[in-house]
Amino acid sequence: MGFIYIIAGINHFIKPKIYLRIMPRYLPKHQLLVYASGALEVIFGVGVCISITKEIAIYGIITLLVLFFSVHFYMLSSKKASAGLPKWLLIIRIPLQFVLIYWAYYYLAL
Repeated sequence: MGFIYIIAGINHFIKPKIYLRIMPRYLPKHQLLVYASGALEVIFGVGVCISITKEIAIYGIITLLVLFFSVHFYMLSSKKASAGLPKWLLIIRIPLQFVLIYWAYYYLAL
């Protein structure tokens, strides 16, 4: 799990335009938010792998996943916001987000 979040977070720095394109317009400072969320994903991904920081990192991941719902719903709002992804895929991402939240929560017991 940690590896997935580390890779996802690094991708925010490698390809920030992808994330900038899907940022809801009502949020300020898109570039800062893209880099901050990427950095947090890396930090929490590493944190999950260290027993002393695991619990805090998991709650951080869950918080990010909840916040990312705004991006998923925004992407459903218009063709431009969808970044060219098909509508069915955007719809599937919403329940998948709940699966990812459960997966993170499940790690608390391990």
